[in-house]
Amino acid sequence: MGRRPVVEAKDLVGQLTIPPHFFDATFDTYRPDAAFPSQALARDKARAFAAGAVGRRRRSAGRGLYLDGGFGVGKTHLLAAIAESVGPESAFGTFVEYTHLVGALGFAQARASLSKFRVVCIDEFELDDPGDTVMMARLMRELAEAGVALVATSNTLPESLGQGRFAAADFAREIQSVSKVFEVVSIDGPDYRHRGELSFEMSTEGEARDVVSRWGGVLESWPDLVADLANVHPSRLGSYVEGVRWLGLTDVGAVADQSQALRVVSLVDRLYDADVRVVAAGSSLGEIFPQDMLAGGYRKKYFRALSRLAAMSERS
Repeated sequence: MGRRPVVEAKDLVGQLTIPPHFFDATFDTYRPDAAFPSQALARDKARAFAAGAVGRRRRSAGRGLYLDGGFGVGKTHLLAAIAESVGPESAFGTFVEYTHLVGALGFAQARASLSKFRVVCIDEFELDDPGDTVMMARLMRELAEAGVALVATSNTLPESLGQGRFAAADFAREIQSVSKVFEVVSIDGPDYRHRGELSFEMSTEGEARDVVSRWGGVLESWPDLVADLANVHPSRLGSYVEGVRWLGLTDVGAVADQSQALRVVSLVDRLYDADVRVVAAGSSLGEIFPQDMLAGGYRKKYFRALSRLAAMSERS
């Protein structure tokens, strides 16, 4: 808390790499569930896509692959495996990181910088901000026209699985100008991070202090940390958590409003990508987002964050 990292605009493109949590993600380390054949099919499609992208001439228009599914079915693993297979000619980032790149460099410079890659991987494509969605649709269309292959993932809400592929349909409608480039691959299955209900392992404040002291972690008051996030641009959160391996949280409670909630989501994503372990005291981490938020327009973000928090708080 209190860090104010400065990331030069020119360095943002260089940060579009596979995050630490997925350093070991390959097609061979992806473990499809035999009960859900779509997982093995998705792996094979992703492997073929990567091979085709490497061997394809850049003169032709780029093609796209869209991985649609619930939380924790391995979409980001497969996305990272594609980037790993392609190598340095791939860019890997979240939807938010690409929108921040455009904001920092300007559209023309961002497009020119990304056009140098053979494959651009976009994790967690988001549809809640019409302006960002339209801007990303234009960016993807122009990258495809420049011969860049595109891969995107997004979450389908659990209650929407098997009901017309809600996320995939929204994706195609919102980016209709570029949707013809994408082949949609749907992935079924339960959240691999959790079987059944999410479980959040909570500690006492004393236990949290002991853990971070023993492992060289950082202890923060949850209310103070949430308030501090208002001072950090989301594009700088990777640097904000850099070097943290254990994060102890005290006085955990519900966020006050949607703005705080969305900042927490961005923080959780960066903590998860960096393989940070979390030990928390106070109310359950499962209760940080009030029920009305979990039923609202940003619910996919919140459920993803809860799934990741549960994984980070598990005892090893």
